[in-house]
Amino acid sequence: MDLTSAFLAQSREYLSAHYLPKIRAAVEQLDEADLWWRPNEQSNSIGNLMLHLAGNIRQWVVSGVGGALDVRDRPAEFARREPLTSAQLLATLTAAVKEADAAIAKSGARLDERRPVQGRDVTGFEVIYHAVEHFAMHTGQILYIAKLRSGKDLGFYRQEGGVVRPAWPGHPTGGSA
Repeated sequence: MDLTSAFLAQSREYLSAHYLPKIRAAVEQLDEADLWWRPNEQSNSIGNLMLHLAGNIRQWVVSGVGGALDVRDRPAEFARREPLTSAQLLATLTAAVKEADAAIAKSGARLDERRPVQGRDVTGFEVIYHAVEHFAMHTGQILYIAKLRSGKDLGFYRQEGGVVRPAWPGHPTGGSA
């Protein structure tokens, strides 16, 4: 496998098989109050972070790489205070990740092309790298808040014979779906 194909495959795997299933598993353990809880007005709730991830991945990948119209309203992602249900949030985020996955799958030959995204002039490689990194950082925040609110270990890893192995739902070597 060439380097470009490996980069694209790993990016798709992180978004679809690592981050999204972990968010889903964490969110499904929480009630609506926990999803919209925030320690202060300067911090984001899980709900706001999920809306933000959906908006960001659509803007950067679906639009920036895939060529779709950019219709993002970034301030609205953070301003929302009227709760959506976990099912609504998960449907929104899942749809955005599926759209991004499709855009990444078709992007291989165009990674070196420059394009405008969020007022920047970036290559397709930079777009995907940024989007996956950004998704990872906010996934960590979501998981931290879920642990904080639930008081539980989310159980995404298990130790077998001194080796730590993935155990989240949906991972090929991990938990059941």
